[in-house]
Amino acid sequence: MKAMVLQRKNEPFVLEERPDPKAGPGEAVARVIACGSGLTIHHTRAGRTVNNYPIIIGHEVLGEIVETGHGVHGLKAGDIVTPHCYLSCGYCRWCRINRETLCDNLAGFVGRQMDGGYAEFIKLPARNWIHVPDGIDYKNHPAEAAVICDAIVTPYKVIRRARITPMENVAVFGAGGGLGIHMVMMASWAHARVIAVDISAEKLKTCREVGADAVVDASKGNVVEALRDLTGGVGVDVAVDFVSQVSTLEAAADSLGKGGRLVTLGGYSPEPFRVSASRLLLGELEIMGSRAFTRQEIIESLDLCARGQVWPLVTETYRLEEAEKVHARLDAGLITGRAAIVMG
Repeated sequence: MKAMVLQRKNEPFVLEERPDPKAGPGEAVARVIACGSGLTIHHTRAGRTVNNYPIIIGHEVLGEIVETGHGVHGLKAGDIVTPHCYLSCGYCRWCRINRETLCDNLAGFVGRQMDGGYAEFIKLPARNWIHVPDGIDYKNHPAEAAVICDAIVTPYKVIRRARITPMENVAVFGAGGGLGIHMVMMASWAHARVIAVDISAEKLKTCREVGADAVVDASKGNVVEALRDLTGGVGVDVAVDFVSQVSTLEAAADSLGKGGRLVTLGGYSPEPFRVSASRLLLGELEIMGSRAFTRQEIIESLDLCARGQVWPLVTETYRLEEAEKVHARLDAGLITGRAAIVMG
């Protein structure tokens, strides 16, 4: 099979010819139809995550099962599937209560510790594959079908984690990015009043098109002041930060009103940020992380898309051999929504 292999962090991909993977006990192999190219896997490309090199990256996969190993039930050749990218144990306390991203025995992540979707075939534990429902037109929209398992389900999880309810004011920092724009979309689906925050006027325009009620251009002034003006001085109920640098986290915290919740999803900056204990106490504020999603949340997000309630935004597609090109555009922040690799 052809595969784009990352030999070391932040080096160009190498197109290699590798043996087709074979399914062992409890495993299943899928032919890759499409694989999403978002900022999460670009962090892997840039070495901001822990990876097993050489590695084939990519976890937002649409595939067709071609082979199953001994002991596999519920999967057969021809099934259309998408993966849950966390390599969890399935039996610890966190897995048992459907919080497998906190698995005590986590073996890693697809595309970091196990080869991912930048290849013609991918082999995973059978339990990591999830059936794509019939209502999703994957033949005509392979790129969109591939990214649901991350682009839609990540903000879907945030809605639950932050307890976003109708009519609440929700500020999305980094709203024009691949996840941010889908957070805008999903918060609007949840009937919140959504305020998109970004530094790109073009991306903010797209945010309005997918459901933002108001926008703040962070390159033009005081973001906290702008958010308080837009909320009649009371502050936002929820701030979701996909940038998660010190400056954005502190601005997000300062923008919260009473009972406000701050959710961070960037997570790759080791620098601490400051928020006063008195503000936390007097406003009963909450600061939380949201670590991706569970298998069940992927199933529910696929169902939402199959029912036509939401649909991911993919603006650029590429061939496997063009992986370097898409990552150059990701690095420069030039992609609005999602990009994807689509196999020929």
